[in-house]
Amino acid sequence: MSLPRFALMMFVLAFLVLAFGQQTSTSANSQAQSPEVQQPATPATPAAPETIPTPPFGNPPEPSAKSTTPALNLTPDANGLLAQAQMQQLFKVVADKDIENDQLRRNYTYIEREVQKRVNGKGEIKSTEVNTFEVLQVYGEQVQRLIEIDDKPLSPKDAAKEEAKIQKIIDKRENESESDRKKREEREIKRRQDSRKFETEISDAYNFKLVGTELLGGREAWENNAEPRPGFVPHMKESKFLSKFRGRVWIDKTDQQLAKLDAECLGTISLGLFLARVHKGTRITVEQTRINEEVWLPLHVAAKIDVRVALLKNFDVELEQAFRDYKKFRSSSKIVGVAEVEDTGK
Repeated sequence: MSLPRFALMMFVLAFLVLAFGQQTSTSANSQAQSPEVQQPATPATPAAPETIPTPPFGNPPEPSAKSTTPALNLTPDANGLLAQAQMQQLFKVVADKDIENDQLRRNYTYIEREVQKRVNGKGEIKSTEVNTFEVLQVYGEQVQRLIEIDDKPLSPKDAAKEEAKIQKIIDKRENESESDRKKREEREIKRRQDSRKFETEISDAYNFKLVGTELLGGREAWENNAEPRPGFVPHMKESKFLSKFRGRVWIDKTDQQLAKLDAECLGTISLGLFLARVHKGTRITVEQTRINEEVWLPLHVAAKIDVRVALLKNFDVELEQAFRDYKKFRSSSKIVGVAEVEDTGK
């Protein structure tokens, strides 16, 4: 969930696809409950497990291009309102900030507790799955290591399988050929370029309205409504989903980073010809927090999803992710201690 990529309203599409993907596979990369349901207290869990002693965790610094975004002008008009052009400018700045934040994010690890509930047509919970992961960055690739099921540590056998999974990734990178390395780097460059294009599409796809300010985690944030803009023409395949969502976005006033997103699906979305259909009413909420005076990391993700898979009957899923125990890697690839870094949301 960079979750694989935490990015502005890219969350809307990325989290939705991830949540659906989890319903059709045994891997766990998902979301969480609806914004109307309060987050339950997280049960006490054992301390994070010992990390692999010496693998190349974290992400080497990358040269960052200077932003060409013009100086932000948020001077309201005589009625106290902001023009649409000003709002689009704000969200382009947020997109640039998110790309910068992505590099810092790759140097952190954290614990992710995920709850997935299947709900029948009567609103009754049919099944509940609880998985806890340690989220690592190995050679710049985000990796989840399962550490608990139903809030209980894995058996030694299952824990060994998880360790082997991590080691396999390390071995593959260490034995990577020069041609494979170049291909991988080219894919990464294209991914970043596509991310920037998509975030630019977001700023063009919506009519934004500043509705006020709100304190989130003790920090002031701009609260904005986002409604699909009539006549928007997507230039990317992924962008065609944007007109199917509306929502509210909170932007931290100091850091100009996404602090919270609450999005609602306005119509049916088809993923593949016969793969899945996500229905109107699906809700997604994303929250981030400022950590260690330098980076914004995931705090809470929640979703209520109404989906039909292939020719199977519809089912509802409530998904929730809570994040904690943020730790930073040294550039030398080892974790800095085992204590939590400071949450500087306030």
